[in-house]
Amino acid sequence: MRIWTPPLESMPEDVMFPLAWEEMMCRRVGEGEPPIMHIWRHPYALTIGMRDRRLPRAPQAMDKLRREGCSVAVRVSGGAAVPLDEGVVNVSIILPNPGRKLELHGDFERMVSLIAGAASPWTSESRAGEIEGAFCPGDYDVSVNGRKFCGIAQRRQTKAYILTAFVIVDGSGEERRRLAREFYDEASGVLQPGEAYPEVKEGSMGSLDELAGVPSAEAYMSSLVEWMVERAGASVLTSAPQLPMDELDRLSAELRKRYDRD
Repeated sequence: MRIWTPPLESMPEDVMFPLAWEEMMCRRVGEGEPPIMHIWRHPYALTIGMRDRRLPRAPQAMDKLRREGCSVAVRVSGGAAVPLDEGVVNVSIILPNPGRKLELHGDFERMVSLIAGAASPWTSESRAGEIEGAFCPGDYDVSVNGRKFCGIAQRRQTKAYILTAFVIVDGSGEERRRLAREFYDEASGVLQPGEAYPEVKEGSMGSLDELAGVPSAEAYMSSLVEWMVERAGASVLTSAPQLPMDELDRLSAELRKRYDRD
């Protein structure tokens, strides 16, 4: 397992770029390259699910955020709206799957163990299970004292797949919850929360800073790397795997055209 952690200052403004990067790396892992873990952050973005994109006023809500300087993209991995900023750590593990086996629960449980293990220097109270009222809800929400700080999703290609998680480390969970709720309030039109989109409730989200005293996103990222090096024999890359920029640009445009539509 290789680990690549790009510097925050090197992250392109368009949040679709790291998503396209992972899609391309997934193809390469499926073709025989070693597995890779991608740990990254973005200064200010909102990624949404395909169901979110189909809400009646989603285009208007997305445009409003973009005018405010927020990068918006539809996530290939599914799920629902997730606000990103420099206090949110994104963790993706790209693995081969030549036999095309589906081990959804086992994969998610291993990701929970990683996320909770990296938080273990500060807390042993991480728990998995859906948190009612959280944004991007799922059976494998990771929480402390009933407040969610992490969500997990999966994206499968023909011969490889991506396990991906967001981890709220720095700052206010409530501020991120409010941004997600504002997006849904604008995007939903006359629809009511429930089946069409998640009902994002106050008090459902927290950061690891608030819940466990994790001092910074950088500290949590270091713990993630240490966990993978010690327990999985991972190696840390000092430079990014070489991918052709023109192909990445084309893939970013292709993903946006394919998923960011009515």
